[in-house]
Amino acid sequence: MSAASKLPFHLTREDFLAWCPDDGQRWQLIDGEPVAMAPARFGHNALLIELGALLRNHLAERGSPCVAIATPGVVPHVRAGVNFRVPDLGVTCTPVPTDSVFVPAPVLLVEILSPGNERDSWANVWAYTTIPSVREILVLHTKEIRAELLRRQPDGNWPANTLQVTEGEFALDSIGFAAPVAALYRTAGISGTG
Repeated sequence: MSAASKLPFHLTREDFLAWCPDDGQRWQLIDGEPVAMAPARFGHNALLIELGALLRNHLAERGSPCVAIATPGVVPHVRAGVNFRVPDLGVTCTPVPTDSVFVPAPVLLVEILSPGNERDSWANVWAYTTIPSVREILVLHTKEIRAELLRRQPDGNWPANTLQVTEGEFALDSIGFAAPVAALYRTAGISGTG
């Protein structure tokens, strides 16, 4: 019997954080239901570490107060009491207490689409758009070199479509970062577009 099957049907975020087991799995709370996240594959982890290193180095070189954090917990603004999502990477420019389980005021969030998790990852992306501090959301594909970027517009709304980048540079305005999209895929074993 799984840990989640022993739970009441609906948990609040506070109940979830008190319950969440230290069982080697990563868990999210989605609309009151605990959901275990599947282990990531090589390509996913390679993208995560490459982008994380590029962002960390960029922020350090600029002397930025912002930090890049792998698998940060975030709380969507809509239905906050029953949601606790875990993107693959996040950047915040707000100090984070060392014992915090979530990142306050993220400005950039990253989701990596692995085979079998695209629907769940896009559901997370839409939840992230409700976080007032989020300026950009980057979605990376693992089957091809392709980045999709959502950038909050000056009026606070989100665009109807993502900006898709399969070659050349992409920019993350929220932290003043630009790099060739191929640099993210350096160790992921992925080439070209699908």
